[in-house]
Amino acid sequence: MEKRRLGRTGHDSTIVTFGSYSVGKLSQEKADNVIQLCLDHGVNHIDIAPGYSDAMERVAPWMPDLRNQMFLGSKTPMRTRDEAWKNVEDIMKRMNVDTFDLFQLHSVIDLETLDIVTAADGALQALIEMKEQGITKWLGITGHGPTVAKTHIEAIKRFDFDTVMFPVNATMYANTDYRRDAEELISICHSKDIGIQTIKMIARGGWGDSVPDMGTWYDPHRDQESIDNALWWQMSQPIHTAPSCGEASLLPMVLDAAERYEGLSVDQQENIIDLQAPPRLEPKLAII
Repeated sequence: MEKRRLGRTGHDSTIVTFGSYSVGKLSQEKADNVIQLCLDHGVNHIDIAPGYSDAMERVAPWMPDLRNQMFLGSKTPMRTRDEAWKNVEDIMKRMNVDTFDLFQLHSVIDLETLDIVTAADGALQALIEMKEQGITKWLGITGHGPTVAKTHIEAIKRFDFDTVMFPVNATMYANTDYRRDAEELISICHSKDIGIQTIKMIARGGWGDSVPDMGTWYDPHRDQESIDNALWWQMSQPIHTAPSCGEASLLPMVLDAAERYEGLSVDQQENIIDLQAPPRLEPKLAII
């Protein structure tokens, strides 16, 4: 699988990251199969968070061996320094680790939240202290939704984050406002050598009033050709790596698409955007 340098971290991440949300609601046996599948495909970067059900408990038995094979990125959803520190200590205990490669502020999606986490007693202060104490090497920020790109542009003006994580997919790029903001954020990140992680890789729409039949926060593409188009489109953007989808049953097709990745021409990329026809819209994901 192709690898790309994750900005100033210097880590050559596989273009698909192990998105551990997919194992959070699985049995240990099934989770083990998913983790092994990722390793078999050479995946060398893991994305995990305390809100991913039991993902940390499913991954913990693989530590420390997995820790030595994968770049470990985790997150805190807490907003104040003291809450974040308690959360970090809990994460370390749940995962059986004492260090991270990357630690991130989770789901910072608007300026109001950004103001809180970057205040003097905000969660960012805990992350800065983590880096000073050698608990993490790098600091990042994550989020999703229609205003996340604008929010992250402001965030990297306030603090020199090492990575960002936000949605980039053809469905959302059909929204011209979101596309403009996302492309601006990507450009700024390249100018500052900030690592770019992109989520919602195979989103085709929202759930609306329907009952979700997949373990994703969005209605995903489900056949190999559509997944190929979605992932190849995403990887043809100037980004570095993308956490795999949250539905374990789709992971084999995602990894297969990543192994066969072929860059798309500008015309092919624009054609895929033009062909987007979400079954259901989702304004919260900028799918309109």
